Amino acid sequence: MIARKIKICAGDGAIVRSMIRSVAAVLAGITSLTVASLAIEAFADPMLMHLCPRTFPDAAALSRSIPAHIVMFGYTFAGVALGGYVTPWIARSAPTRHVIIMGIAEVGLTIWAMFVLPHQAPLWSWIAGMAFVVPAAWLGGAVCVKRSAPHRAQPANHIERSSE
Repeated sequence: MIARKIKICAGDGAIVRSMIRSVAAVLAGITSLTVASLAIEAFADPMLMHLCPRTFPDAAALSRSIPAHIVMFGYTFAGVALGGYVTPWIARSAPTRHVIIMGIAEVGLTIWAMFVLPHQAPLWSWIAGMAFVVPAAWLGGAVCVKRSAPHRAQPANHIERSSE
């Protein structure tokens, strides 16, 4: 009985590889957006405090500032779009599905962070940030698909017409 199950699983190698690739694509998207966002934040926060020392004397002042949160939304959107770009690039199939899954997973991680780090940002900022995750991921995925479209093979029934 066990040998029979092993044979069935061995015959489904393409399915297993596809599932592994899908999981890897979503994880790579989340990893890339996290690394990009943290790297930008490590640069942007000190820069804002340096450029506007009266307005932002410390990190607490940044966390209470609406303009600082708008800047944060901007680089977070860019980071999520990068994750949305990376995800279908690795997945190679069903780009929209993978990007939506990546976005939903990121919303779940953000909800977790909101409860674990409640003083990191006001509630409205957490909620507004989550509202933009899936659209930003979708935008990044759309850019990836559009950029890779010219490299795809044309259908066999495609006939180019010559101008006479």
